[in-house]
Amino acid sequence: MFRTALRNVLAHRGRLLMTTLAVLLGTGFMTGTMIFSDSIHQAANNSRSKDFTGISVQVADDTAGLPSSARQNSTKSSARLTEATVRRIAALPGVAGTRAVVSGTAAIADKNGNTIGDIMRSTGANFVPDAAGNDARHPMLRGRGPHTATEVALDRGTVEKAGYRLGDTVRIAANGPAISATLTGVFSSGAPAVRSGNPLALLDTRGARRVLSLAPDQYSSIDVTAAPGTSETALLHAVTPLVPGGNQFRAETGAELAAQQAERLAQSGRSLATMLTTAAGISLFIGVFLIANTFTMLVAQRTRQLALLRAIGAGRSQVTRSVLIEALLVGLTGSAAGLLLGIGIGAGLAAGVKSLDADLPRAAVVITPATVLITLLVGTLVTVLSAALPALRACRIPPVAALSGGERPATHRSLLLRNILGALTTAGGIGLVLLGSTERGATARLPLMAGALLAVLGIVQLLPLLSRPVIALARPPLARLCGTPGSLAALNAIRNPRRTASTAAALTIGLTLVTAMTVIGASVSDAIDRAVTQEMAADYAVTPLTGTLDPSVATSVSKAPGVVASSPVTDVEWRIAGVRTEAKGLDADSADQLVRPSMSQGAAAALKRGQILVDSDFASRHGLAVGSTVTVAAPHGTGTRLTVGGVFAPSRMLAPVLLPGGVVAAHQPYAPAQQILVKGANGATPAFEQALKDATGKSPVIEVENKQDLRNGFDRTITFALNLLYALLGMSLLVAALGVVNTLAMAVFERRRELGLLRAIGLDRCGVRRMVRLESVLISVFGAAIGMVFGVFLAWAAGTTMTVTLPELRTVLPYPKLLLMLLAAVLVGLAAAQWPARRAARLDVLDSITAD
Repeated sequence: MFRTALRNVLAHRGRLLMTTLAVLLGTGFMTGTMIFSDSIHQAANNSRSKDFTGISVQVADDTAGLPSSARQNSTKSSARLTEATVRRIAALPGVAGTRAVVSGTAAIADKNGNTIGDIMRSTGANFVPDAAGNDARHPMLRGRGPHTATEVALDRGTVEKAGYRLGDTVRIAANGPAISATLTGVFSSGAPAVRSGNPLALLDTRGARRVLSLAPDQYSSIDVTAAPGTSETALLHAVTPLVPGGNQFRAETGAELAAQQAERLAQSGRSLATMLTTAAGISLFIGVFLIANTFTMLVAQRTRQLALLRAIGAGRSQVTRSVLIEALLVGLTGSAAGLLLGIGIGAGLAAGVKSLDADLPRAAVVITPATVLITLLVGTLVTVLSAALPALRACRIPPVAALSGGERPATHRSLLLRNILGALTTAGGIGLVLLGSTERGATARLPLMAGALLAVLGIVQLLPLLSRPVIALARPPLARLCGTPGSLAALNAIRNPRRTASTAAALTIGLTLVTAMTVIGASVSDAIDRAVTQEMAADYAVTPLTGTLDPSVATSVSKAPGVVASSPVTDVEWRIAGVRTEAKGLDADSADQLVRPSMSQGAAAALKRGQILVDSDFASRHGLAVGSTVTVAAPHGTGTRLTVGGVFAPSRMLAPVLLPGGVVAAHQPYAPAQQILVKGANGATPAFEQALKDATGKSPVIEVENKQDLRNGFDRTITFALNLLYALLGMSLLVAALGVVNTLAMAVFERRRELGLLRAIGLDRCGVRRMVRLESVLISVFGAAIGMVFGVFLAWAAGTTMTVTLPELRTVLPYPKLLLMLLAAVLVGLAAAQWPARRAARLDVLDSITAD
């Protein structure tokens, strides 16, 4: 029986090639993600010893890199790390040396004023020279370190990327206006962020404090080196009593810091690997239908052969094993090929890690025995399990079936049981989705995801039942447009509902997910667009790319030429009506020129009278209306009674409560400003935009955006997520195309006599090709249409749960994109039908008529 199975594999290698490709694709992506994850983990571990060399204990002030307003708002403690702290630590027994560090997030601009690298991973720090003028942590390759507050040294990668030369002027900024410094040196660095292409700028200590807005005697951290014979733990116990009070300070050993960094880097790799593994899992899941369909058709094609084996003495278990052995051989072959593909994918991801995530270190390819074993095991098991049901059917073929060929149709009972199970599963899944749609926020996630999974599985089971009425609707127009080939194509597509369903399942699953996310993306974009267009009266928004805005920026912007109204938007979280509530503070005199809340009661001008505005949700929860008074209390402050001057519709751009800026300044003077809204005398013009940029000191960490820029910023995030899903759709389309080729090739084989008779009674070769192509397109469009309809339903349900954070959200159908998806399904059907259609048209008429 083993030899028989091996010969069957070799005899049907063309048909089994499609199955092998499905296994190859699924296991290849899975293997690639495992290799990538292992490579990143190994690279993270390798980087630990380099980045914390010489650091036994580190004392850090977590607020030192924040802007002054945020620092003062984040803690009541006025303590800080100073030179006195450094001296006290250096005098401890067991301390071999200390390094006082000034560092924080700082952006570096290139010659055109554009920011280099990822701003959140760009760093400004102080150059700490020894007696010889060298900094051992940052060895100079060319030039020298900075000696004054107007000099800077840059890492080699940044210099090469920006095209800087010694003596050039470099623009640097943290949260305030940018400063200019002369490039005096180029150094090398082994820090992960720098190795990943993000800049590191070294200034002298005074210049670093100036850029990061630190006090004249303040440090952000102190690195301590233990003397020989002193352990890191013992040194930590000695240093801890000298750490200033306040929850912003922490003291940790070098080993703890290294472990945290390694975990952070590994987590970055795991996040990406998890996303890619999910895509690989979906690809494998879709491939199950192709594998099962292939073996079902092979068993049907070999009915006489299997029955003859039974007739000459083969038992049922032997016939079953022969089919499973074929699946085992195909699974091993596909998994081995997938392993090779996965190595290539993993190597490509590891090599391109710089562009995938700037915080990941460059990694060498790591292939572990576990990866090889899991790949071969998963691919083989998926193939064998997918072939199990066809194998059981094969053993039930009675020997008498050897007297007549042909495929044995599915019994009514088996289809009835499948339909009942599919209906129950679909109903349960839709019920969970509807239950989730009644919830809001994170609580809706579990029922939505579980319901969507159940419903998809149920719909796949119901596809044979759905195929008849859905495809029957297409028969009349096809008959009118394409004549006899069109009518025959519709009949052929529903001749074997099981096979049609298995072939269409790949597109159904893929299009469900992609359609749902596309509709959600379009709905969110529409909501944001309406919010920006209708509720923002300002011409520009000045926003920091990191941190918050320094108060000096708001003052400079208000004095820019052409400004008729401006207001910093302060974000606070106060107790309002006894509940912690997010609120925004706006300049009372300018607010009505900058924002246009949709008022249902009162007027926005009430802010000028020292009154507050609340949205309708907040008002209904607390029984408020125009004229009501409510207690408002800032953190660590006493409450005050304010009057409600207006009620507006909930909005994503506006907080539930709007406060006069004077009230915020009186109760929380250092409230952080995340944005400055500006209105110009002549609207949004290039000249006015340039004036605002000049007012910010041409800082690379501050953006000046008009309404269209704001919309584009939101759209970029959505587009990035959708592009990942479209890549998944591409995998689904590829697997679906393989399934269609497989199905049509088998159909042509089974219908040889029928095709010969059609040719004999006058259907020409062109008509045969058209018939096969139309059948392929019908199957593809059927699967795509079912998936798209259910995807729209899921998008609606998910959208109802997002109204907490996006009150303006409504379901929007992006018809052009949906039509493109449907067109993609048509093209998949046409492409997959080319080879089977040519094969059908080239069949010899006489040979086909006399075929068994």
